Amino acid sequence: MGQNQYGKAENRVVRIVRDGATHHIKDLNVSVALSGDMDEVHYSGSNANVLPTDTTKNTVFAFAKEHGIASAERFGIHLARHFVTSQEPIHRARVRVEEYAWERIGTAGEGGHSFVRRGQETRLAQITYDGQEWEVVSGLKDLTVLNSTDSEFRGYAKDAYTTLEETRDRVLATSVFGRWRFNWTDDAQEMPDWETSYEETRQHLLQAFAETYSRSLQQTMYRMGARIIDHRGEIDEVRFSLPNSHHFLVDLKPFGLENDTADGAVYFAADRPYGLIEATVLRDGCEARIPADLTHP
Repeated sequence: MGQNQYGKAENRVVRIVRDGATHHIKDLNVSVALSGDMDEVHYSGSNANVLPTDTTKNTVFAFAKEHGIASAERFGIHLARHFVTSQEPIHRARVRVEEYAWERIGTAGEGGHSFVRRGQETRLAQITYDGQEWEVVSGLKDLTVLNSTDSEFRGYAKDAYTTLEETRDRVLATSVFGRWRFNWTDDAQEMPDWETSYEETRQHLLQAFAETYSRSLQQTMYRMGARIIDHRGEIDEVRFSLPNSHHFLVDLKPFGLENDTADGAVYFAADRPYGLIEATVLRDGCEARIPADLTHP
């Protein structure tokens, strides 16, 4: 038997805490994968070491009530610790969490129970525990950003099949899929403030995107990762996967129109094919550990 795992994927958990007229909502999609001494269930069909996936589902919901959901990371830590320490055959637990953000409509007390989903961005967390060491990877996906100028693309290699024209002024847009690995690995260490870390890391990557005069999406991506490493001491590794959402100036000359970038330019937003730019930014002395193909669940 090679590597194997099992569990319950995509448990949709919504917890609502009522603080008088003001309510607080946490909306998660939780996937649990367990591995350990599981050879016999594959060889002979013996389920003696198998905790039912239905039980893992029930545990997710019970823990949401019993422990609350302070953050996606902390909730995943509670679950991973429970599965590894309560079941001897289970040696490793991986918990992946997607969190969907809701914003309150109106002020607390007045409309304190009404919410609207915030865009398409999804917060991510993956917690892995083997009974001794933790690995926590947080991140986000579907964070769509765009710079309408301060981006160029020129001086690139050309061959017989190159048709793309150089430009000194272009639209730069992408949908960010980013993950970052924490250097918290041991219960003896002080645990990061997961909520603050997420919000500030997100803000740093946005600021880097906005403030970088871009000569390539690669350059912008590196600046985003480097800014996070420079400002967030709890993070050792950042990995981005950024599609280049191309915006092409439309040729309006057949209609007697000049499509001038200085005067209300019109673009065609192409969704495919697209350039896909990926890279990892590391703190000095650290090794890359986030898988290039990390997906959810």
